[in-house]
Amino acid sequence: MFEVVIGLEVHAQLNTNSKLWCDCATSFGADANTNVCPTCLGLPGALPVLNKEAVHKAIQLGTAINAPINRKSIFNRKNYFYPDLPTGYQISQFEVAVVDMGEVIIDFPDGSQKTIGVTRAHLENDAGKNTHAGDHSKVDLNRAGTPLLEIVSEPDMRSAEEAILYMKKLHSIVKYIDISNANMQEGSFRADVNISIRPKGDEKLYTRCEIKNMNSFKFIEKAIHYEVQRQTEAWEDGVYEQEVVQETRLFDVNTGETRSMRGKEDAADYRYFPDPDLLPLIVTEEMIEKYSDIPELPDAKKERFVKDFGVKEYDAGVICSTKETAHYFEEMMSQGISGKLATTWLTVELQGRFTEGMNITTSPVDSLKLGSLVKSIESGDISGKAGKEVLDYLMENDVSVDEVIEKLGLKQVSDDGAILAIIDGILTANEDKVEQYKSGKDKLFGFFVGQTMKESKGSANPQVVNKLLKERLS
Repeated sequence: MFEVVIGLEVHAQLNTNSKLWCDCATSFGADANTNVCPTCLGLPGALPVLNKEAVHKAIQLGTAINAPINRKSIFNRKNYFYPDLPTGYQISQFEVAVVDMGEVIIDFPDGSQKTIGVTRAHLENDAGKNTHAGDHSKVDLNRAGTPLLEIVSEPDMRSAEEAILYMKKLHSIVKYIDISNANMQEGSFRADVNISIRPKGDEKLYTRCEIKNMNSFKFIEKAIHYEVQRQTEAWEDGVYEQEVVQETRLFDVNTGETRSMRGKEDAADYRYFPDPDLLPLIVTEEMIEKYSDIPELPDAKKERFVKDFGVKEYDAGVICSTKETAHYFEEMMSQGISGKLATTWLTVELQGRFTEGMNITTSPVDSLKLGSLVKSIESGDISGKAGKEVLDYLMENDVSVDEVIEKLGLKQVSDDGAILAIIDGILTANEDKVEQYKSGKDKLFGFFVGQTMKESKGSANPQVVNKLLKERLS
């Protein structure tokens, strides 16, 4: 039996307005090679100037993962040659990073937790982007120089599930503290996945393979499963040392396989040395005091939802997994409704109606409207069944909840007198069944409820119907 050892290097593109070393824009989607200047093009004589806002965001991340902030850190040149890196080197932090050892707590569906260590988080600039088509390639340098915070985990994860939970938790954290838009489709949040295996009980770390630039939770999971199987089969076939070498691999989304890209370099291969154009980064106490004041994090928000709104811990975790859903839920709760019912209508009814590509931020039904619908159900104005009809209508039409209830004629009748008139008529028409009920056939109660609801065309409040029937039949 083998144990899987996984470590992740997550790159979060910081949402600063300008790049890390110059004042070029970082906006996504601009025409190729328009957001560039002598500095990010690596032209002779152009000097880097550190973007202080990137440092502030690094401090926020360090605070969020309970990591100390180094008062002095160093920028190094990491030398390698690639078409999308015009300088021939990347400016990164190697010897001392701005954020030191921290932790991220992941939550399993059964309620258990595990702490994943974070070795460090360091600032560096991104490279450009190569586009390959047929027998030629194009280079877009708009992304070259954009600020990245590389968050390096300890090799603490033992399965694809743990790796995905860690990635999702980290994704949630950077969104909550608003240091990155973390848009995986745009490459603003991506990971290099390091995988190795070892016999159960063995503490030694064996040869690791790195799967580069993964920006999809689904594909990360598939890549891990494939790579674990590949390494396991090589071990069992006696060819582990020949087939599993330290290298960088790519994941082919079409075949579901990883394939070799290049040999994996060691630190010495990059010939790190302090960047001669940049002074050490000094973080002052004033900076730490100011920028460690971060918004409420997902774990704290989950705990508050459980305590204040009576939401189950698992449900609170689902709601708080994204900043947008948590905010939506809080706005619903501002209308004084039940946390339990609000959870059901948000996570089951509303999200169950989302079509492909739709999410909480693009929902045609906003938080106040859904909260109003839940309030109408709780007050007895409409039934839960009618509420589903209302929600269906709201998904297609921009009108108020009250307008839909009125238009569809779904308002419940809760007036005792009106319902009693219907009940008395039914009991008079079914005197034989009334006698049978009173002689012990309790199941007939359901018959009387059904007849009342039928006669009222579903408009009678079921709770009132049950109460009045019991009084009449007692």
